[in-house]
Amino acid sequence: MAGLAPDTPEHIFTVETVPLKYGHGALRELGHDIKALNARRVALFTDRHLADSEHVAIAREAIRGAGLDVVVYDAVAVEPTDASFRDAAAFAVDGNFDGFVSVGGGSVMDTCKAANLYATWPDDFLAYVNAPMGQGKPVPGPLKPHLACPTTCGTGSEMTAAAIFDFVSENVKTGISHRALKPTRAVVDPTTTYTLPVGVVCSTGLDVLTHAIESWTARDFRTRDYPADPGSRPPYQGSNPWSDIGSMKAIELGGRYLERAYADPSDHEARDWLMFASTLAGMAFGNAGVHIPHAMSYAVAGQNHRFVATGYETEKPMVPHGISVVVNAPAAFRFTASANPERHLEAARGLGADVRNLGPEHAGEALADRLAAIMRNTGCPNGIGDLGYTEADVPSLVKGAYQQKRLLVQAPRAPDEADLAAIFRDALRYW
Repeated sequence: MAGLAPDTPEHIFTVETVPLKYGHGALRELGHDIKALNARRVALFTDRHLADSEHVAIAREAIRGAGLDVVVYDAVAVEPTDASFRDAAAFAVDGNFDGFVSVGGGSVMDTCKAANLYATWPDDFLAYVNAPMGQGKPVPGPLKPHLACPTTCGTGSEMTAAAIFDFVSENVKTGISHRALKPTRAVVDPTTTYTLPVGVVCSTGLDVLTHAIESWTARDFRTRDYPADPGSRPPYQGSNPWSDIGSMKAIELGGRYLERAYADPSDHEARDWLMFASTLAGMAFGNAGVHIPHAMSYAVAGQNHRFVATGYETEKPMVPHGISVVVNAPAAFRFTASANPERHLEAARGLGADVRNLGPEHAGEALADRLAAIMRNTGCPNGIGDLGYTEADVPSLVKGAYQQKRLLVQAPRAPDEADLAAIFRDALRYW
């Protein structure tokens, strides 16, 4: 469509989803799947908690059973840092692998993405890191095959083009974002969630709900400008008819099953459906993008190294990703609701709220109240105040969140620094 004016609105969206294998026992087919991608020497990424687990043993033996060489890397940090990403990249470079498998939560999958990137296309560490923290250099080409196998019902990282880390010296989270980072295939076995502590179910399950609502309420893809070059169309495009399907279904499944999965660890039906919701939400936000709660979360997690979350007691003090996101969400959705009240009401309905007699002016409160109720019922901290933040921390949090332009630009209502300050104050406490 040559000749379009520079201010022509976008009218095209793309779908580049990760192929999915889902079901009980899917891990046992890993050998077949990675061998079919012509891998012969495989790096198996996990963390120290999972290294001796049945899940990793099944994955390792499946790869060996296919006649392939497999080397386990179990030094992944929960909530990775720039240093842990560098260590993983050095391992991948030294190992000369032609295939990667990640078995774990979002931290494991993100670390594997980064290691694959730097081993395939070596460069200065900050070259690929999102601006303004890094140079935001495009990835030059495809990466080695990567099978992503989640063991938590939350992050959706098996479906996304991002790898997030804590940039310790800057006291903020940032990441690498490029469509080449998307795994080659997601292998999702919901039985891996059956032994998760309820605190981890709380964090990861609330992450599902938050990023599903964020992608559902993200700015419409048609509000962006038509790109001068089709190749420059971003991977996170805004809400669109395809992403809406996964977003809303994930909201409905999370609203129905998260509280059950938390209340009864033996409720395998609830954990199965929550795992499926996680993957659906990953497909959706990996296409549409997320916005204000995630932008705020990078400051909340990056500036807090004192909090110890339930279910993460064996880790160094930190705010798990799902907690760092959801503690901002009710306040953020109150702010964004005026931009599209119908969508916010529909999200509240999807979570289980009765919205039959509510008008557009009640949309933000209805969504915030229902989400806060789910937070309370699943043992979530009561806002950022429960993490140890006070009014005095708001300016520093705003500074960290305002740097996340890649995320803030996806919001249906763009916040300035004063808006972010008000949202952070609203997020100090909910009940």
